[in-house]
Amino acid sequence: MRGRARAMAAVLLAATAVLAPVCASGTALAAADGSHQARAQLPAPTGPFAVGTVEVPLTDSAREDPWVPGQPRRLMISVWYPAVPLGERAPYMAPAAGAHFGGPDGMALLNYGVTPGSTDWSRTGSPARKGAPVLPGGPRPVVLYSAGLGDPRAWGTALVEDLASRGYVVVTVDHPYESSEVEFPDGTLAASVFPGLVGRPGLDIGALLRKSMDVRVADTRFVLDRLASLGEVPSLPTGLARSLDLRRIGMAGHSAGGFTALQTMHDDPRITAGVNLDGQLHFPGPDGMTGVYLPTLAEDGLNRPFLLMGSRSGDSGDYHRQPGWDALWQHSTGWHADLTLEGSRHGSYTDAASLLPQLAAQGALDADRLRDDIGDVPPARAEAATRAYVAAFFDRWLRGVDSPLLDGPSPAFPEMTWTP
Repeated sequence: MRGRARAMAAVLLAATAVLAPVCASGTALAAADGSHQARAQLPAPTGPFAVGTVEVPLTDSAREDPWVPGQPRRLMISVWYPAVPLGERAPYMAPAAGAHFGGPDGMALLNYGVTPGSTDWSRTGSPARKGAPVLPGGPRPVVLYSAGLGDPRAWGTALVEDLASRGYVVVTVDHPYESSEVEFPDGTLAASVFPGLVGRPGLDIGALLRKSMDVRVADTRFVLDRLASLGEVPSLPTGLARSLDLRRIGMAGHSAGGFTALQTMHDDPRITAGVNLDGQLHFPGPDGMTGVYLPTLAEDGLNRPFLLMGSRSGDSGDYHRQPGWDALWQHSTGWHADLTLEGSRHGSYTDAASLLPQLAAQGALDADRLRDDIGDVPPARAEAATRAYVAAFFDRWLRGVDSPLLDGPSPAFPEMTWTP
């Protein structure tokens, strides 16, 4: 498996950092035997409201699945919302999905170097309550969230729960057969096809990633279409569909999910504002290894507000260092800002910052790999900065509530560098 992971690193990461870093650590720990698996806890949300969540399966009968032909495109989303604090705690991941994510073919290993079998992902602690009653007070602004390439929709839960606790309805979207795995209510587990594509003769990485982005945008726009008819889903908590204000929609995402957020915003006027958490906005050229291919997003720019938040990973950082970010910056007329979290790495804007240090302390990954994933910024500071700036951005553009955090460097977060 380590050789296979190195192959993914050599082929995919050499092509583009749209992908999250994959496992290339030199020493793997022995897998736990299952009787004593590591567990971790997400940080408590900072807003005044309790959080409820519910899963919703969706089927796009008009679209054939682009990764597995011969069947309609099926998706899974989760809706997170301000709730009355009643009911059982929601699992971080469903058991079968968690077992695959943490297994030898899952992205916990391939993206983050977590030893297979070492962690009980289904019992990762989360404060959200499954199917909790909806807190009165809507309609509320809506934020969609898209995870990085290969990551499941759960991999941004700390940020998503925090937004919901502040009064947003958040919809997380999985992209089946690209996400590490997606578990459907009928028990079907749709595992990623990407590990199996690595090493195929003549594989055009640029074409593969462009297809992936096209699929992600189509998935997201279908979800936007279906949000207006959520009231027709009988299993939803009473009042949830009415709590969505579809006149105020934003989108955020990490890595390829950040790319998805801004590309969908470019293509679909229903999205008012977008946040890109360390996602490159260009593809490798046609030969898969050299040159740069700019998407329409970067060539045209945006006329609505967006926020770029970069890390100190590889070729990341501010917009001067990234051709897609730079082109977007130069061509955009809407409000925009660019921040870099000093001491961070690609995973610092995800649940990796919250969960991986706890898992490393229990032997599920080594210290070097942990540093590669989240850098040297203290995890609590990465969590606080991500939550504060994303919330301030959506507060301004979806609620009309200004925050000094968006006016320039702040003494509250000296680790955040602004690039004019």
